[in-house]
This record gives sequence, C-alpha cells and structure tokens, in this order.
Amino acid sequence: MHQLTTPREDQPLLTVVASSGDAALLAEIVELRAKNDQLEQAMASRAVIDMARGMMMALTPCSSKRAWDLLVDVSQHCNVKLRDVAAALVSTTQDEPLPEQIQRELLRARRRLHATDRR
Repeated sequence: MHQLTTPREDQPLLTVVASSGDAALLAEIVELRAKNDQLEQAMASRAVIDMARGMMMALTPCSSKRAWDLLVDVSQHCNVKLRDVAAALVSTTQDEPLPEQIQRELLRARRRLHATDRR
C-alpha cells in the first residue's frame, strides 16, 4: 500500500475511511492525492519553463517553438530536467550565476540553432 502523509485536517477523513474497512476508497483517495500533488508540481514547473522560454525568445531572438527546442536541447545535453534548466536560467534574474555546464550547452545550442537558420 502507498505511504500516506497528509495535513492534519485530512486525518479525520482518512481515519473514518480506514475504519470503515473500505480499502478501495482509501486507495483511491491516496491515488487522487498523489495525482493532485503531481499536477501542482507540473503547474509550478510550467510557469518557470514559460518564463525561461520568454527569456530565450528575448535573448536569442527566436520564436516560442525555437526557444522551447533550445531549452530541451540544453536539458538533454546536460542530462538535467527541463524544469531545472529553466529554474537555473530564471534564477539569473536574481543575480544567481548560471551553472557552467548549462551555460556551455546553452551557447552550443544557440550556435546549432543559428547554423540551422543559415542553411
């Protein structure tokens, strides 16, 4: 069964469900909460990714699709999740240095993009 950690206000509901012996309902609640957590994380990540995409569009300059492709390219070459690449890029607006590996791959990705545009 899933490990369950919930805020205190949810505990009475889970206790009632657990004591009623409805294991299927309890499993469904656990699954729905896990999905909800995943969706919240995805929404937060998406906002950061969209900010980074906008930064790339302004810095490169390029279309939204090209900016996305650049971020994906950097993510894949660095073997770093896209949301982490985006967060690192957005953090530069708060005077955080861009990690060297990401900086290097970003330059390479931009060069590849411009080389493709020249063809």
